[in-house]
Amino acid sequence: MRHKISLSTMFVAIGLTFSASAVFAEDAPAKTEEAKTEAPAAGNDARAAMLAYTCAGCHGTNGNSQGPAIPTIAGMAEDTFTDAMNAFKDPEGGKNATIMDRIAKGYSDEDIAAMASFFAKQKFVAAKQDFDAAKAESGKKIHEKSCEKCHEEGGTKDVDGSGILAGQWKPYLHYSLVDALNGDRAVPKKMAKKLKSVHEEKGDAAIAELIEYYASQQ
Repeated sequence: MRHKISLSTMFVAIGLTFSASAVFAEDAPAKTEEAKTEAPAAGNDARAAMLAYTCAGCHGTNGNSQGPAIPTIAGMAEDTFTDAMNAFKDPEGGKNATIMDRIAKGYSDEDIAAMASFFAKQKFVAAKQDFDAAKAESGKKIHEKSCEKCHEEGGTKDVDGSGILAGQWKPYLHYSLVDALNGDRAVPKKMAKKLKSVHEEKGDAAIAELIEYYASQQ
């Protein structure tokens, strides 16, 4: 069962953390020069984790979504995360959204960079879901012919902003691929051309088979 934390509870917890830090800081012994040089890294990690926890309500603990239409962002390359967030913030960014376009505006560039670093370090956990083995096999052939060059190792790697496809929830993959096919989601011209070609050859079945293939990688 998925547990949601209300924003008010989260902000209270954060406030208590900062209050406690202020109290204990008065009695804390002076730091050595060595400790002072190490402190910023630890502080940055804690700040990144705190910011990332605000995403857990939708994207799951450490970025591993509990589905079905929300992507897992654990293991996402820093550049991919940053580019996506900036596209959500920009009305002309080409990112279809129901709520992320509003949420993204609440984060500064420094916040986004910190979260990008945090999620890039998290382990991607593939969604456990049913899939059609026969369609997955057909989808594998389509992937190897048309998608593997950019979505390496069966779509398991995020290289140059390709994103991780293998192990994502099927509804999310469906919405994303259909949006890309219809021009409602900004994608590289090469990908748009490949996707259109695949669809012209096999129709909607090609999209369904690709989705089953990526879902089969658990």
